[in-house]
Amino acid sequence: MSQTDEPLPTVVIVGRPNVGKSTLFNAILRDRRSIVGNEPGITRDRIYGEAEFDGKRFGLIDTGGIIPDDDALIPTEILKQAQVALDTASHVLFVIDGRTEITSADRDLAKLLRRLSKPLTLVVNKIDAPVRENLVHEFYSLGLGDPVAVSAEHRLGLSELLSSVTAPFPKEEEPETGEGEEEGKQLRIKVAIIGRPNVGKSTMLNALVGSERAIVSPVAGTTRDAVDESIEDGNTLYRFVDTAGIRRKGKTHEMTEKLSVVMARRHIRMANVVLLMVDAVEGVVGSDATIAGYAHEEGRAVIIVVNKWDAAEAKSKRVFTENVRDELKFLDYAPIVFASAKNAEGIRRIFSTIRRSFSAASKRVTTGELNRFVATLKFESDIRIYYMTQASIRPPTFIVFTDKADKMHFSVERFLMNQLRAQFGFEGTPIVIKTKRR
Repeated sequence: MSQTDEPLPTVVIVGRPNVGKSTLFNAILRDRRSIVGNEPGITRDRIYGEAEFDGKRFGLIDTGGIIPDDDALIPTEILKQAQVALDTASHVLFVIDGRTEITSADRDLAKLLRRLSKPLTLVVNKIDAPVRENLVHEFYSLGLGDPVAVSAEHRLGLSELLSSVTAPFPKEEEPETGEGEEEGKQLRIKVAIIGRPNVGKSTMLNALVGSERAIVSPVAGTTRDAVDESIEDGNTLYRFVDTAGIRRKGKTHEMTEKLSVVMARRHIRMANVVLLMVDAVEGVVGSDATIAGYAHEEGRAVIIVVNKWDAAEAKSKRVFTENVRDELKFLDYAPIVFASAKNAEGIRRIFSTIRRSFSAASKRVTTGELNRFVATLKFESDIRIYYMTQASIRPPTFIVFTDKADKMHFSVERFLMNQLRAQFGFEGTPIVIKTKRR
């Protein structure tokens, strides 16, 4: 297994905190991919997206706010993550707040960037009126060439900026017709890592991709944005998304934490498979059930990953499994994997379980097979099923034609789901049953 090389040119956005890097990132992507707010330091990890301008595709990375000489843990780790991104950069966008004076942090970062010898554009942000354009000339003193004035919030000056930045990038060639048969396509699986704060999501991301991709610290809630990384295994490309720790609504106070929950839920909706992280030392708690409910409601395939098993002294896997099943009854279909992200234990099993769960969620059963299956069923209630058909996948959704006008009783629906699993599989994925009167 090897980490995939990024084939696209990469543009990296850097700058000190609160200069509008994430707003610029979102404006270029035309999507709310990074969290934006008035509090400085919201973005901490490096956030990746793919953008396109004038037929040219490129990778775009939003880094955390950099303060070069700050020795505190989080700022130091942010700088470390930014340096990893800068090493791969095809072009660097150094963003400065055009409404404030140049700070010592700006000057220190300019010195750091000059030493990289990378193509670089000084972006003077928040220039949203002609009167402010007179301020731009002050930034020539940084010695980084001609500044480019933009307003990321109002999407002003972006075309000029991107036209210059992408000038050396290759245009994407149109694929030839007749190529790309289904069996030759690479299987792509998007996996969201979810859980409450400090259960080891970022450590698990690092263990899965085999690198220090996400900032890991003992401070709960270090990850606020979603951090993603791809890794290739045979003909399968896995894209892992490490979401922010989700707190219960009553415990979520800061604007950034509220937005983190919204974004985490969005990434659950966009994922094919969800890894629900549970702390082996603390066991299953109420917020785990709440978070699991988000994935279940969205119809995502779910794998319960019991992390930190190496630190769970004198605990039995059988007893722990029974406890998980008792507390998360609605996830009875979800496989349980015991792992230690810190020691990289159980990682191979997680990959194989992801593949099986994705395959189950993508499975289609023909109407003929389903009707032969229906003929074998014996219901304790007086309901009569005439036939059924599969309407969609991810999650597998079935339409059942009955002699009743009302929705199928919960116990009958549960029985039908269990029989479908026993007959056709569907490990790790919820099943949706919809009824229609014939």
